[in-house]
Amino acid sequence: MEQPIIVVIIPAFNEENSVGNVIREIPNQLVQEVIVVNNNSNDQTAVQAAQAGATVLDEPVQGYGRACLRGIAYANNRQQKPDIVVFLDADYSDYPAEMTALVQPIVEEGFDLVIGSRALGNRQRGSMTPQQLFGNWLATTLLRWLYGVRYTDLGPFRAVRFDKLLALEMQDTTYGWTVEMQLKAAKLGLRIMEVPVSYRKRIGFSKISGTVKGTVLAGYKIITTIFRYW
Repeated sequence: MEQPIIVVIIPAFNEENSVGNVIREIPNQLVQEVIVVNNNSNDQTAVQAAQAGATVLDEPVQGYGRACLRGIAYANNRQQKPDIVVFLDADYSDYPAEMTALVQPIVEEGFDLVIGSRALGNRQRGSMTPQQLFGNWLATTLLRWLYGVRYTDLGPFRAVRFDKLLALEMQDTTYGWTVEMQLKAAKLGLRIMEVPVSYRKRIGFSKISGTVKGTVLAGYKIITTIFRYW
């Protein structure tokens, strides 16, 4: 794949203090368009994203997966469809400059899906809660037992060939998005790779792992998604 068209999709809900930092650290020479999906924010997320140079879409119905689906639909309607889509969170916990390492296996080695693994990389102390660590362990263990695929993480920082992404027919609109992509990729026999990525404490407050309700709902959705597609 020579000179691929790469777009980045960033779902964002109330991330006015971090989304600009994320966008500005994305390698400009690598990416053609950065798409921020403003997911019913009531702060200045959309303004900050636009000022940093992103294309801003509005998805008024909250849901991580729903925001990602909105970004995919936009990418699919571009005059030049992308070859690769990178998903990245807006909270500045990932290092956007490491995007090159995610894209490289697709461009140079023919992989279809590359997951940025926080478990394999350098993780700042306190950047993931104990419930996140346990949830990742449980989910990846179930994926290994039920689907025969070895993952170390459900990290949101990932790159995927766009044609393969469309073939996955993603459906989840909330917390099951990442695990749905990974299990469907395994079922379809896609070439999958994990690469180590660094991870730091996010800016602001986590809407999922930062609350008991969010943690329980996310865990329930991830586990039920794993069994539903089995």
